[in-house]
Amino acid sequence: MIPGAAEYGVELSIDDAEVERLLEVGSEDVSPAPELTFARNVFVPLTTACRYTCTYCTYFDPPGQASILSLEEVREICRHGADAGCTEALFTFGDDPDDRYTEIHAQLEAWGYDSIHDYLRAACEVALEEGLLPHANPGDQTREEMATVADLNASMGTMLETTADVAAHAGPRTKVPGQRLRTIQNAGELDVAFTTGILVGIGETWEDRAESLLAIRELHERYDHIQEVIVQPVRENERWRGGTPDRETLRRVTAMARYALPEEVSVQVPPNLAPVRELLDCGIDDLGGVSPVTDDHVNPDYAWPALDELELIAELAGVPLLERLPIYERYLPAALRPERFDGVLADGAEGDREWLSPPIREALAADDAAGERYRAVLEERER
Repeated sequence: MIPGAAEYGVELSIDDAEVERLLEVGSEDVSPAPELTFARNVFVPLTTACRYTCTYCTYFDPPGQASILSLEEVREICRHGADAGCTEALFTFGDDPDDRYTEIHAQLEAWGYDSIHDYLRAACEVALEEGLLPHANPGDQTREEMATVADLNASMGTMLETTADVAAHAGPRTKVPGQRLRTIQNAGELDVAFTTGILVGIGETWEDRAESLLAIRELHERYDHIQEVIVQPVRENERWRGGTPDRETLRRVTAMARYALPEEVSVQVPPNLAPVRELLDCGIDDLGGVSPVTDDHVNPDYAWPALDELELIAELAGVPLLERLPIYERYLPAALRPERFDGVLADGAEGDREWLSPPIREALAADDAAGERYRAVLEERER
C-alpha cells in the first residue's frame, strides 16, 4: 500500500510479481541508447521557501531566511540565458510555502499576488517574453494550482522521489508519496508533458525503488504524459550525512528504470551527481538540463559539467550528443516536429489531445530570435 495514495484519489495496482521481476534486472538486461540528449537551460530559483524540511535537501531556507526573486531578477536571469543560447527556463522551487513563511506571503501580497502559483504564472510570462520556454517544478500541486500555470509551460515536473514512507521526509510537515503521485496524475489529466523521477539513497529499499518505477509506469500508461524519468542519487552535503549510493547500486537501479519504462520515456541521470560514464551501458539516453550560465541551485556543491565534457561522454559511448527542447518531439504537432523523428507519437498528438497550449505553440513558431533558436534545435536533431 502506497502511503496516502487512496487519500489523494490515486488508484494504483502494483503487481508483486512485477516488483519481483524488476528486482532481478541488471545492466545485461538492457541496451545502450543510440543517442544522448541534453537541454540548455537556466536555473531560476524562484523561491527557497518550502513547507517541507527533508533532511537531505539544502535548497530550502527556514522562515525568516527564505528568498523570493523579483520579476526584475527573473527577467535578468532569463535574458542572460537567452543571450547564451539557452532555450529553457527551469523554475526551481520549494513546495508551496506554509503559514510559517509570513514574510514570503507578505511580499507576495505587496506585489499584488494571492499565491505562489499566481506569481509563478507572472514569472513564466517574463521567461517567454525574454525568449525561453518555461519548465516549472513547483512540487506538490492540486489540479487547480497546476492549471493556473500549465498553459505557460512547455512542460512541467515534480520528482516522485519514492513511494516509501522514509524518515528523511520527516519534519514539521511530512512529505506524503500519495500527494506526489496525485500531482503526477494531475499533469496527465491536464495534458501536461511531465518529468518525474526517483531519489536513490534516502532510506528506501530495493522493493521501494521497483514499486516507485512501476507506479510511474502505470500513470504514464494511463495518460501517456511522462516524457522522462530522472534517476538521481542523493549526495553528501551540509544537511545530509547518510551516504551516497555506490556505483553498483546506481548501475542496477538505472537498468531497472530502463527495463520498467516504455521505450518512448527517456531515462535521465544528472551528470553532476552521478558517474555517468560508468552508467552508459545501463540504458540512459538523457543528461538533463545543463546550464552554461547558472548553478545547480538544488545541488550547489556539484557543478555542471561543461558542454565539451558532455561531448566526451557521448564520444565514449560512441553515440551522438543532441540538444533538445524542454518539450520532447513526440508531443509536438506535425508542423513543428522534425521529419526524422521516428519515435512513438504521444497519444492524441495528431488528434483530440493538445499537448501545446497556444502561448507555447506561438513561441515555437514565432518569427523572432527566440523562435529561430528553438527551431534550430529541432533542425539540428533532424540532420
